[in-house]
Amino acid sequence: MNKPLPIRTRTEAEEALVATFDSASSNLRGASDLRAAAMARFVKSGLPDRRVESWHYTDLRSILRRAAPVRPGDFMPVERARAGLASAEAQTHAARIVMLDGIYRPDLSDLALLPAGVTVASLADALAEGDAEALGALTGEGQGADDPVVSLNTALMQDGVIVRVAAGVEAARPIAIANIMSGGAPHAAFVRSLVMVGDGAKLRLTETTAACDESETQVNEALVLRIGDNARVDYVSRVVRQGAGAISLHTLLATLGAGSEFNGFSFNPGVGVDRRQMFVRLNGRNSTLNLGGLSLLRGRQHADSTLVVDHAVPDCRSREFFRYILDDESTGVFQGKVVVRQHAQKTDGAMKSQAIMLGDGASMNNKPELEIFADDVVCGHGATVGQLDDDQIFYLQARGIPKPEAESLLLEAFAYEALELIADEQLRARFIEQTGEWLAARGAA
Repeated sequence: MNKPLPIRTRTEAEEALVATFDSASSNLRGASDLRAAAMARFVKSGLPDRRVESWHYTDLRSILRRAAPVRPGDFMPVERARAGLASAEAQTHAARIVMLDGIYRPDLSDLALLPAGVTVASLADALAEGDAEALGALTGEGQGADDPVVSLNTALMQDGVIVRVAAGVEAARPIAIANIMSGGAPHAAFVRSLVMVGDGAKLRLTETTAACDESETQVNEALVLRIGDNARVDYVSRVVRQGAGAISLHTLLATLGAGSEFNGFSFNPGVGVDRRQMFVRLNGRNSTLNLGGLSLLRGRQHADSTLVVDHAVPDCRSREFFRYILDDESTGVFQGKVVVRQHAQKTDGAMKSQAIMLGDGASMNNKPELEIFADDVVCGHGATVGQLDDDQIFYLQARGIPKPEAESLLLEAFAYEALELIADEQLRARFIEQTGEWLAARGAA
């Protein structure tokens, strides 16, 4: 006779998160039923641990020992916030939209630079006003609905922005969403934003997670992206300037219309724990998806890229290409799952993860999956993990290049091939510069 499984005791962090919802629920604006249902799901599941398949390599229940408090939106003086924001800037020509400690701040944003046909509004205001369109889009059409971190974000979302791009608009300037933490002491923020791109529109979108100093911040942010028919979005997410004990959880929930194109890239030049999960549905015929990323890790840093790509209709194409450089005792995770539904014939999908291990204590976990229910498809996946090639290093040394420089040249070439996927030249140049700085710091150690 099978014994029933024991009831799991809540951790200190789980107790604190539930208490945060109970104490703040009256101040969280709008969507009370949606929030309550999400918190009920979180209470049932708790923080994900190794028993949850999609979180097997990032045991958040063990990592998140204490849940940091949420700060009021006016905690930091404006001038100090501007200085911290400047340090995280990567695009001088972008229209910047700023969240500070989870609250949308028009006074820190560059709204005058918004392209014609693009509007921005506070998510909290829209929820308080009962905006039916915003409420209907918040869950990303059910994508990631069972994920505990998404449920927690839904329950505790403080604010965010709703960006609407009108049909046919080709935004001349990129839009940069900056989620900034004031720092100084451990604190948390929960942000949910919604970007709706009309039919035939074109948008360059950047999302940055940063702190004003290297504090042990905890960020749970989600972006819902709806791309209309024949539209194009070039999207880059990055995390910068956070402490060794910082935890950054980011979720992308994207839906592509017919004939649309979505090019997404994530850049992580090193943060304590970073989990980037992407749930993308190709929902219209002849749509194209390209996802890529580069993680540069040292010390005990941990970077997790987890993807679920859902081919829901025929005649679509997807490509996923992620690279990692791991030094010391760092950990990389790549989990990619491509689902091809029964009627999604003529699907063309390819997925690849590649890692270079520099430290004897570094580890890389790869888990590519194909779940195919159609019979007329071309799909494949691959994963490689290795060290720098001794023959290539010897070749460069034989031509008078010292070993440290030879290693840096090979690592630069490996990283730059991934960075070439970024369409925005200014962003690509900045990331190449940051990669060079990371390699230089390694050589100086």
